Amino acid sequence: MGAVVADDGPSGVKAPDGGWGWAVLFGCFIITGFSYAFPKAVSVFFKELIREFGIGYSDTAWISSILLAMLYGTGPLCSVCVNRFGCRPVMLVGGLFASMGMVIASFCTSIVQIYLTAGVITGLGLALNFQPSLIMLNRYFDKRRPLANGLSAAGSPVFLCALSPLGQILQHQYGWRGGFLILGGMLLNCCVCGALMRPLEPPKTSEATKEPAEKKAKKKLLDFSVFKDGGFVIYTLAASIMVLGLFVPPVFVVSYAKDLGNQDTKAAFLLTILGFIDIFARPICGMVAGLKWVRPRCVYLFSFAMIFNGFTDLMGSMSVDYGGLVVFCIFFGISYGMVGALQFEVLMAIVGTQKFSSAIGLVLLAEAMAVLIGPPSAGKLLDATGRYMFVFIIAGIEVTTSALVLALGNFFCIKKKSEEPHTKEEAAEREELNKSEDKTPEDAKVDSIEVEQFLKDEPEKNGEVVTNPETCV
Repeated sequence: MGAVVADDGPSGVKAPDGGWGWAVLFGCFIITGFSYAFPKAVSVFFKELIREFGIGYSDTAWISSILLAMLYGTGPLCSVCVNRFGCRPVMLVGGLFASMGMVIASFCTSIVQIYLTAGVITGLGLALNFQPSLIMLNRYFDKRRPLANGLSAAGSPVFLCALSPLGQILQHQYGWRGGFLILGGMLLNCCVCGALMRPLEPPKTSEATKEPAEKKAKKKLLDFSVFKDGGFVIYTLAASIMVLGLFVPPVFVVSYAKDLGNQDTKAAFLLTILGFIDIFARPICGMVAGLKWVRPRCVYLFSFAMIFNGFTDLMGSMSVDYGGLVVFCIFFGISYGMVGALQFEVLMAIVGTQKFSSAIGLVLLAEAMAVLIGPPSAGKLLDATGRYMFVFIIAGIEVTTSALVLALGNFFCIKKKSEEPHTKEEAAEREELNKSEDKTPEDAKVDSIEVEQFLKDEPEKNGEVVTNPETCV
């Protein structure tokens, strides 16, 4: 790729909050859509795979499980790659991996080969796109970041509503092999999204160009110092508990409806309702989170979203007919969208821009373990009891518990600690002011001349986009 401009988010750069950031947001929208919707959309090909290889449904379900496990479990690897090479090169390679996995899978002759191609290779490719896209979104947006996170998160339900019907059409017209091949071609759009992720560069000054280069050389590939932050530890613990129950209701609600005597198409329509509500809930929640009064208390809004989601699960456990499940899906779609819009916004607010690339990788690794435990354990509970009510109750308790861990931990632990650095910063600022007062008149003249010259050369620049031939789209 030639000389790569590392886009490790220089500390002196102010987020543009617009401009090319909207192109970055569009790319993040598409990447989020592929990353979360693709593992579910692939399930439309399962019946043909069962017929082709003579296997059971549980065997084909491993494809989606492996995709999700790769998306979450390779978080630290993605963090290391981003800190070493930058977001854009990692995303371009990830797009090639995602496409290559599906293309090779279309020629496979056994289910194990599909596990390795459509599961491992494509899952790794999506992971190498998903995490860097969130990092770049964090760098391009500051004041409008909650809205940007809400809009990018809306890619998940939009793509789910689009990819599932598309997969059924492709299966009907070209079979599973042709469908895999075409989907592999579509995943090349991840490379286009990666090309949109232009790295930011601080305003060019004659004296301040050497310091960032020295800082980049010292940067850690995976910064474990985030575990010293109490806020990060509490967030990771809460997110891991939340993921145990968050994905369980969407997995079982269709089967729940079928057991109540509803037709397959009528039962499947419940997911359409859930997804449609989710599309609007995410950007609206992002707008609310960006309000002046709400944003400093965003962690409590996130806790409320999780309590809302858990309470919805508990109420859904009492549904005895199709109408009750429709009401459940409406409220679950709202709460699920709120959680999706806020989860990474809260993490960004806790750890900051500089440590976010390492923090998100470690959080996703912790969530990967919970993702693999949650739905299978719920399935075992269903086999043992034969009642969906207990499945929904357990899911609701897990999500509600995570909300209490986050809210109480933030109130009693994080809030008090955040005051100490603030007072230290104030003390440092006062020392600088005292030093500036002791300056001689000659120094003051020189400083004023330099400031005037700087303002003429660099009028109100935020972050400049690097546009050299090696990184230009």
